[in-house]
This record gives sequence, structure tokens and C-alpha cells, in this order.
Amino acid sequence: MTIVGPELQREAECAAVLRTLPQWFGVETALCMYARDSASMPTFAITEDDVVVGFVTLGEHFPVAWEIHCVAVRFDARGRGLGSRLLDHAEAWLAARGVRFLQVKTIAETSTSAAYAQTRAFYARRGFVPLEVFPTLWNPRDPALQCIKVLPGR
Repeated sequence: MTIVGPELQREAECAAVLRTLPQWFGVETALCMYARDSASMPTFAITEDDVVVGFVTLGEHFPVAWEIHCVAVRFDARGRGLGSRLLDHAEAWLAARGVRFLQVKTIAETSTSAAYAQTRAFYARRGFVPLEVFPTLWNPRDPALQCIKVLPGR
């Protein structure tokens, strides 16, 4: 396994990863946006035999405050610690640039989705804490939960 990035021009491979995860990326317009954004935003990918099996795309709000725009690991590769490896790498890259805060938004726990319960548990294990719920940021059926993590200072 190799981690490559942050300049990644492998949009089709990122789309292929997302297509294995319809529980999370079942809206075609959103899937295409995330794949497209992987080519224009800082993105790290983990590869196996030079094939992308997972990736994380990051967005800058302020020099000290960034967001996880998208993270995905191919369905058949989940449970092997690849998402954690990607986040470790991305967090180290951000911290080296003086970034102090990393946020992520996901579906709030009022959702009955088992997939998003797994997502929230993953972020909690990675040290993210809930900060705020935005009931209508995306749509009323999918309230957005904002979580944040303080990265180590230099």
C-alpha cells in the first residue's frame, strides 16, 4: 500500500471507489462532484498495485481551519485500517502546514441509517467530537452533524 498526493489526477478511479459505496454515495450528482473535486482539491489516495482503493479530499476554509470534503475506501477494502491510514497522513500533512482545526460534516444521529452510524463511530474513534447539528444545511431529511478535531501544534 502506498499513499500518493496531494495533487491527484485520478478522478475516474476515485469515482470507481465511490460507486462501490451506494449507501453513502448513492446520489449521482454528488458522486460526480466528489470525484471531480478529487482532481482540483488536495487529495491523498491509498493505492494497491497502483490502483486507488481509497482517498481523502480536503478543503481549506482558513489557513488554520480545513475540512474533510470526502473520504472513501472501496467497499471490499473496508475494515483494514485504510481510512485511518489516510486520515493519519492527511492530518500530518495539515499539521505540518500549521493547520490547527479539522472538521467534517456527516449525517446526524437522528438518521436511522446504519451506514451513517458507522461513519459517526469512525470519526469518534479518530478523535472528532460533535460540535453542531445543522437541520437544513443539506435537506431536512439529512440533518448535517459538524464534528471537529484539534490537530497537534508545531
